[in-house]
Amino acid sequence: MKKNELKNKLVSIIVVNFNNSKFINQCIKSLQNQSYKNKEIIFVDNQSTDDSLDKIKLFKNINLIKNKRKYEYGSYNQLDCYYQGFLKSKGKIILFLDSDDFFKKNKIKKIVMKFKNNKNCKVLFDMPINLIGKKKEYKKIKQKKFIISNWPRFSPQSCISIKKSFAKEVFEKVCIKKFPDIWFDFRIATYSFLKFNELIFVNDYLTFYRIRKNSASSKFSKYNLNWWKRRNQAFDCYDYLCKKNNIVSILTLDRILTKLINFVFNKL
Repeated sequence: MKKNELKNKLVSIIVVNFNNSKFINQCIKSLQNQSYKNKEIIFVDNQSTDDSLDKIKLFKNINLIKNKRKYEYGSYNQLDCYYQGFLKSKGKIILFLDSDDFFKKNKIKKIVMKFKNNKNCKVLFDMPINLIGKKKEYKKIKQKKFIISNWPRFSPQSCISIKKSFAKEVFEKVCIKKFPDIWFDFRIATYSFLKFNELIFVNDYLTFYRIRKNSASSKFSKYNLNWWKRRNQAFDCYDYLCKKNNIVSILTLDRILTKLINFVFNKL
């Protein structure tokens, strides 16, 4: 691979923010300090009520979008914000980033090289460094057996990179105002898996991902009622995406158990 070939490919980073003022400096600096220089940063703010906009205006060379639409559910707002950023993007490769997360200095360079070396690859997942307070967690993502479950394990939103040509298809298929507890990362990962029958990972920890007590996921403690209800929605979303790929959905042990538990809860 020629050095200038790697240097000249424009990469778009779409950052989505809502009231994450205290994390914006670290987030944006991690992008501006990347070893890979040919990039654009698109910052989409979803009507923040803190001083997020004041913070972002201190930075140069940031394309700021103020999203004017507001939905009842956070998942729909996230989808819409990433889509608004996508419409403004010019890069051939797009990286997604929630504003409370941030990148390692060499992430973009490694992502571009991975795509270069895998011509048929359309979407990549790198590994998260989980930040729990001051603690760092490095966990590998081990895939499940698909006789048990229907969709693959995947990295969170800020670990997903995608070719723009495929991103257009993804947004057209997954940006629907259904399944309010199902966020963008599940939709991308499941749609991609159904289309290509695999997910491709960069086996390197390139993204710092915050796990916060007050996050949208905090109410879904494993095996509580909300967790089972969201899982039921995930199967409905999976069925929907199967239809979009002309695939027959599979009956698994996980699906049977989830539907049974939700049936019992609804009868109580």
